[in-house]
Amino acid sequence: MGEIEEPNITELVDRIGRIPLCTDDDYDFQKLEILDEMYRKSYEIFNEMRSKCQLCDVALVVESRKLSAHKVILAATIPYFRGMFTLDMMEASMKEIKIEDMNYETVDALLSFAYTGELRISTSNVQSIMLGANFFQMQEVVQHCGDFLITRLHPSNALSIRDFCKLMNVDRNVTNKTEDFIQKHFTSVAKDEDFKKLSLEDTVILLDSDNLYVDSEEQIFNAAMEWLKYDKTRHQDAAKILLCVRLPLLSPTFLSSAVATNSIIKKDIPCRDLIDEAKDYHLLPERRQFLKSFKCCPRACQRIPGLIVAIGGLMHQSQSKSSVEIYNPIQKKWSSIEGVTTLRTRVGVAVHKRQVYAIGGFNGQDRMDLVEKFDYDTLNWVKLSPLNRKRSALAAAFVSNRLYVCGGYDGNHSLSTMEIYDINKNIWEPGPPMENQRSAAGVTVLGKHIYVCGGHDGMQIFGSVERLDTESQQWERIPSMIQQRCRFGAATYKGKIYVAGGYDGTSFLKSVEVYDPIEKEWAPCSAMNMRRSRVSLVATNEGLFAVAGFDGENNLCSMEQYDETTDQWTISTPLTCHEGGVGVGVIPMPPHML
Repeated sequence: MGEIEEPNITELVDRIGRIPLCTDDDYDFQKLEILDEMYRKSYEIFNEMRSKCQLCDVALVVESRKLSAHKVILAATIPYFRGMFTLDMMEASMKEIKIEDMNYETVDALLSFAYTGELRISTSNVQSIMLGANFFQMQEVVQHCGDFLITRLHPSNALSIRDFCKLMNVDRNVTNKTEDFIQKHFTSVAKDEDFKKLSLEDTVILLDSDNLYVDSEEQIFNAAMEWLKYDKTRHQDAAKILLCVRLPLLSPTFLSSAVATNSIIKKDIPCRDLIDEAKDYHLLPERRQFLKSFKCCPRACQRIPGLIVAIGGLMHQSQSKSSVEIYNPIQKKWSSIEGVTTLRTRVGVAVHKRQVYAIGGFNGQDRMDLVEKFDYDTLNWVKLSPLNRKRSALAAAFVSNRLYVCGGYDGNHSLSTMEIYDINKNIWEPGPPMENQRSAAGVTVLGKHIYVCGGHDGMQIFGSVERLDTESQQWERIPSMIQQRCRFGAATYKGKIYVAGGYDGTSFLKSVEVYDPIEKEWAPCSAMNMRRSRVSLVATNEGLFAVAGFDGENNLCSMEQYDETTDQWTISTPLTCHEGGVGVGVIPMPPHML
C-alpha cells in the first residue's frame, strides 16, 4: 500500500461549508471558562522561567543579592513597577534596579507572590511584608496583613497594631476593629507601656471616648494619672487630660480623697478649678445646667455585649415569682441565679455598672416599697432603704449615680410622683413630679434625659411622652407616639428610642415605633411576631430584645430579637421558668467574661 496522504484542511472546510445551526442569533453562545486555570498554569511557567533565569530582562538588587524577573510580569502584578516601566522613568531601561530599605527575604516573598499568588504570612514576617507591600503599592497584600494582625490582637499590642495599620493605610474596617478591641479591653491596655507613650492628642481622643468599657470612672482617672506621671513635661497638660475624666461621675469621697489630693493636680490652678466645678455638681444640683466643662453621661459601651437579667414576673399558674434568670447572648442560653427575697411581679428594674436594682412591685396581695440590689460580682442580694411610697408598674432608670423612680400604682391611684435614690447615702429624696399620673408607662434614658412614654391613669391610656432633663430637673413634653399604649416596653438603641407592644384599651399590640430625637418624630417599624402586653424591651450589642409578656390569652415565656439593619424580628431563646410581666435589665459585660 502507498502512503496515506494527510487531508488538506482548507479543502475539507470548503467541502463542509457552513454548518447549519438552529439559530442565526449572534448572541446565542457559550463562554469558555478556562481563564483561571490557564492563568494559573501560565504563571507557574513564568515562575519556572524566572527560577531558571529564562527570558528575564531585569534584576532586583537587594542587600547585594539579585532576584531575576520579567519586566512585563512585574508591571502586570506590582503597581510600583507598572509606573516605573510605563512612565519613562530612568529605571525603565536599566537591567538592574536597586531596592533600598528592605530585606532580601521580604522582596523575595513579594516577588514570588507576584508570580504565584501565594504568600506565607507569619508573626515573624508580617510587619516587614506589610512595609514592603505598602512600598510596592500592593494594597491587597497590605489588607491581608492587616487582617492577620487583627487575629493576633492583645492588650499588650493593640495600640501598636492600630498605629501601624493607620500608617500603612489599611482599610478602615481593620482600624475600627482595633479601636473596638482597645475600648473593650481599656483597663488592660492602659496598664501597658504603649499607653504611657501615646501622644497628648491620641491620649485625649482615647480617654474622651464614650465607648470605653470600665467598671467606674475611677479607672479612667487612674489611667490618666499614670499617663501624666510617665513624663514630667506632661504636667503642663494636666487640665487637658483631666477634662477627659467625667469628674461628676466620681463619688464626692473619691473626688476629695484621691483627685483633689493628687500631687500633680493640686499644683495646677486650672485643675483645681475643674475639681471645684465637679464638687458643685454634687453639692448644688440646681446649678448643673450651668456646669458645662464635663460630659456627665456614663460611658456608653455601645459595642459591649450584656447579660439580660429577668426578675419577677409570673409562674405558670399566674402567681408572682421570686426567681431570677440571666441570658447570655454569646451562648444564647438562659440560666437561673439567686432569686429576690420576696415574690413579686410588675417590678421596676434598673442597672448601674454590674449591680441590678429591683424596685417595688406587686406580691399578689399588696403593692410594695421593697428595694433590693443584686451584685453580679458577689452573686448576693442586699436590701436597701425602702421607697417613700409603695408602687408597682413603675418606671425606673439610672442617670449617672442616681436612680430615678417615677409613676406607678399604689393600690388606689396612678402616681405622678418621683423619688431619687442616692447610692452613696442609701436614701430616697423627692424629685420633680411628672405632668401626668402614669402607671405601666415605658421608660428609657437617652443622654441626660429620662423619657417616660404612654401608660395610663386609671381612666385613659396615653400616647403622650414627657422627658426629664436630669440637670435642670425640669419636665418637658415631646411629640406623642403614633399609638396610645400602656404595659409596653421601651429602650434606647443607637441614639433612638424604641417602643414595642402593650395594650391600647381594646387590643393587645405587636406594633413597634421608633423616635428620632434629631428629627423629633415617631415612625413605625416592623411589628413583632407576637402580640405582647406587659412586655419588657432591652438593648444590647446584639440588638433589641422583647422579653415575655401577655398576648391576651396566655402569659408568654418567649423572646424576640430585632435587627434594625433588616427591620426584622426573629424568635429567640425562651425563658426557662418565667412568664408574663418580668422586669428586665442589662448587665454590661466584656466578651471575654461571657
